[in-house]
Amino acid sequence: MTKRLLSEPLLHFVLIGAALFAAHGVLTRGAATVPGRIAVTQDQIESMALLFSRTWQRMPSDAELQGLIRSHVREEVLYREGLAMGLERDDPIIRRRIAQKLEFVAESGDAAEPSDGQLQDYLDSHLAAFAGEPRITFSQIYLDPKRHKAPSVDAERMLDELNSLGGSLDPEGLGDPTTLPLRFDNITESGLKNSLGEPFVKALAQISPGQWKGPIKSDYGMHLVRVLERTERRSPALADVRESVKRDWERTRRMEASAGWYQNLLQHYTVTIERPRLAGNVRDDRPKWQE
Repeated sequence: MTKRLLSEPLLHFVLIGAALFAAHGVLTRGAATVPGRIAVTQDQIESMALLFSRTWQRMPSDAELQGLIRSHVREEVLYREGLAMGLERDDPIIRRRIAQKLEFVAESGDAAEPSDGQLQDYLDSHLAAFAGEPRITFSQIYLDPKRHKAPSVDAERMLDELNSLGGSLDPEGLGDPTTLPLRFDNITESGLKNSLGEPFVKALAQISPGQWKGPIKSDYGMHLVRVLERTERRSPALADVRESVKRDWERTRRMEASAGWYQNLLQHYTVTIERPRLAGNVRDDRPKWQE
């Protein structure tokens, strides 16, 4: 009878389970008798009360505040137990959030105020980003291609009249009806590009101030133009663009700090990447991964 009981698989399973349970109790007895310490600080309590007041437009009562504290402790206990069980490891949202917070810590590590010398050096090496756009003032006469059998011929005739009579001929009575202004004052290249198109801007850049020229094409049709004034791109003084330069300088420093910090961390890891299983016989010519 005894031999038959000892040979039963179910008995073996029960004995092994009991042994594992006992071993687990011995190993975790210390942790059970000495729980982790959770401290709820005055600053945390004030933050809970402030968040409550923003939501409900009033301060919490004593009972409500005690409930907030109990909820905070419960959340902290569950959070710690979840970490201990490794529940965060296979959750891509949690992984991404932790990575983002760690990057934020790395980027905010150096909060030193830049000196004027550092900002001037940055401005000197990035002038194109802070220099003012070229601006231009010009007059235009619009020719609607649908209203002219020979637009180029009509344009040449108008040009002769305009330039031969100098400033005595009023251009407002020439050309075809349009919603475009007769004169563009101090407009930037980007603004003009949005209005009349890039080909027009490129053609206008080749025209010197003085006489009427054209015709040149826009997104609307043909134009005769007279450039009155052109302001070229200028190098700004630091005092005029200091805040913009400072924002760019700080952003660049944060990115450099984050990249350097990550490269230092990466040195502590050996990264192995398996080649993905590609569908069919697609050739994989991508270079091997490296940092």
